[in-house]
Amino acid sequence: MPEPQPPESPEPWMSGGGRAPEDGAIAATGMGGAMDLAMSEGETLEKTPGGPEGTGPQEKPRSLWSDAWRDLRRNPVFIVSALVILFLVVISLWPSLIASGNPLNCDLAEAQEGSQPGHPFGFDGQGCDVYTRTVYGTRISIAVGVCATLGVAILGSILGGLAGFFGGVWDSVLSRITDIFFAIPVVLGGLVLLSVVTSNTVWPVIGFMVLLGWPQLSRIARGSVITTKQNDYVQAARALGASNSRILLRHIAPNAVAPVIVVATIALGTYIALEATLSYLGVGLKPPTVSWGIDISSASAYIRQAPHMLLWPAGALALTVLAFIMLGDAVRDALDPKLR
Repeated sequence: MPEPQPPESPEPWMSGGGRAPEDGAIAATGMGGAMDLAMSEGETLEKTPGGPEGTGPQEKPRSLWSDAWRDLRRNPVFIVSALVILFLVVISLWPSLIASGNPLNCDLAEAQEGSQPGHPFGFDGQGCDVYTRTVYGTRISIAVGVCATLGVAILGSILGGLAGFFGGVWDSVLSRITDIFFAIPVVLGGLVLLSVVTSNTVWPVIGFMVLLGWPQLSRIARGSVITTKQNDYVQAARALGASNSRILLRHIAPNAVAPVIVVATIALGTYIALEATLSYLGVGLKPPTVSWGIDISSASAYIRQAPHMLLWPAGALALTVLAFIMLGDAVRDALDPKLR
């Protein structure tokens, strides 16, 4: 009798519990079949939405600005300060929305009178409506603060950025010039420089703020550019033959501007307070210009008899400065990677 043959071993695809290969499928053995199987599995994984781990679609890496915007939207300090600033900007552009009177219409018969129907803040020493003057004073304060901040940021960023990028003699000369400007007291400099100006416009005040404010932004921009130009992507761009202008504008400036934005946002509130201080001292804006500093200066002589004359413009000034400082703090926390 012939000896019984041992049963054939199951095919590899059967031992795994899978289904039998169809026509044209790969063979159970052979180098070509194994390669086809690997390619088939790779295509299947690529088509799977969840990826090889089944963890869902991978998100794109977020940039510094997208991360900062996400953090700002979740920060209540930013939301509150932004809403206050938005309200101030709106009423500075269209003050007649909430104040129907004329800030220059005064009646001496109503001088130093308190709150009355239609005049919630009372009247000042000349009989002018304090509420109307407080609303219209927002326009000058916001305009001076924004224009001074833009001038300081542009001039300081250009000079400081060029000094930090090129270095050498240019950097040394600019550093010594900024040291000289830092030694000038701001208020004293305003008293000396603005006392000889006879113009009643806001431009001498803005020019003075830009003149004494650019060194601070210049130092910030210089340090940020020096730090940024040492990164690998800048060195790679230089090795590939990119010009200095391209490196500075395309690679350094977008990554070095964050500290400048933070300091400029905080400084905007400071410039508003500085304008009020200079106007209070009599060397800033002058009547008939409507300004919080002028109203505070006029009300200081009647603080005991009519404190409401001082309370409302001073409160509006304090609220505006606080809103910009809070906004700057929120932006700093969002843009500073060390605070993440």
